Amino acid sequence: MPAISLVYLFGNQGLLKSWLGGAGIYGFWGVALGEAFYTFPYALLIIATALASADARLYEAARALGAGAWRQFFTITLPGARYGLVSAALVVFTLVITDFGVPKVVGGDYNVLAVEAFKQVVGQQNFPRGAVVGLMLLLPAVLSFFIERAMARRQQAALTARAVLFAPGRNLPRDIAAVALLAAVSAALLALLGVGVAASFIKYWPYDLSFTLAHYQFDNVDGGGWGAYFNSLKLGGATALLGAVLVFLGAYVCEKQQAAPLGRSLLRFFAMLPMAVPGLVLGLGYVFFFNHPANPLNALYGGMTLMVICSIAHFYTTAHLTVATALGQLDGEFEAVAASLKVPFWTTLRRVTLPVCLPALLDVARFLFVSAMTTLSALIFIISPENSLAAVSIITMDDAGDTAAAAAMATLIVVTSGGVSLLSLALEKCLGKRHRHWRGQG
Repeated sequence: MPAISLVYLFGNQGLLKSWLGGAGIYGFWGVALGEAFYTFPYALLIIATALASADARLYEAARALGAGAWRQFFTITLPGARYGLVSAALVVFTLVITDFGVPKVVGGDYNVLAVEAFKQVVGQQNFPRGAVVGLMLLLPAVLSFFIERAMARRQQAALTARAVLFAPGRNLPRDIAAVALLAAVSAALLALLGVGVAASFIKYWPYDLSFTLAHYQFDNVDGGGWGAYFNSLKLGGATALLGAVLVFLGAYVCEKQQAAPLGRSLLRFFAMLPMAVPGLVLGLGYVFFFNHPANPLNALYGGMTLMVICSIAHFYTTAHLTVATALGQLDGEFEAVAASLKVPFWTTLRRVTLPVCLPALLDVARFLFVSAMTTLSALIFIISPENSLAAVSIITMDDAGDTAAAAAMATLIVVTSGGVSLLSLALEKCLGKRHRHWRGQG
């Protein structure tokens, strides 16, 4: 959708095509703009988690010593959030390296590895060469793993048992500047979404701009109709619930358990790998494994269960890093005190760790739902006609020439994802009331 919106804005018939002069949207800058929109939520999710557990005592001490706002920022805020910043940078780097959707639409002559893998496998049916390119795309994951581990060894807990959660005071000039910055970023993000949404209600872009709802009659076009949308809802719900549980347990074992250090290191390594595996390569791997007649798991092929497993594996890295960042803010003192009092670890997990990490866990569930609703490449090879998905139906409708209907389905996905995000925020507020006293908010 961001790539299509960029074409509507800056393409040959775009509303703002004059802004880019003769360069056009096709090429490096088009890919850069599309990827910035695409990776923004991933980076925001991790960085917001890293900034959420600042200790107010450090800022109070800095003010008492005469440190100004900028000095506090560079000596307290940035060092405390450096692990989250590096994690976010690694996630964005690997996402951009492995994404083929945006470069395929607006890349033009600017070729990238992910698009080359797509061309080799889908265009030329050259599976061996596509597999080689896929292996090359795994190298960023290996590099990211070692960088992340080096930073994690230097990470110190930001939230100890005696910590006081930081709550910034009112500062009118700073608040106005922050609102202006957020408004500018939000306007850019909403512009890309708005163009795609508007196109779904326009009869025939750009010649007949009259309003119509005909493009939402999905049963009259190819792509699976409304059934594809409801299948995506089932996929998103199952991925969010099961994925959040698995991610939290995996991150908890890596960050808070001391047994089996080698096993925990391997788990961290495998948690980083999915981010570097293009969805196309991941989907092909599932085809080769589950579609083999001799495989006893062959019955899963084409079913919703396999699609849920594939979706969780595909988006595991970002979710893992988010929960690991939240757990990394907690001092090991909590577990040490519980062990000295002979309190079982599951009691500490239920009464301390889980409530503290609840906002991050709900963010992960929301992220998994939205990602499952919007993913395409990893699932396009393993779906069956009776289990068509909304994201796949968008491609089918676009290939059939029903571009406006494809924009309508994309709009429906955006609205659904926005509704789930609001529901997640409301759920976080309700569930957090009983644990809010530790944050100094109640």
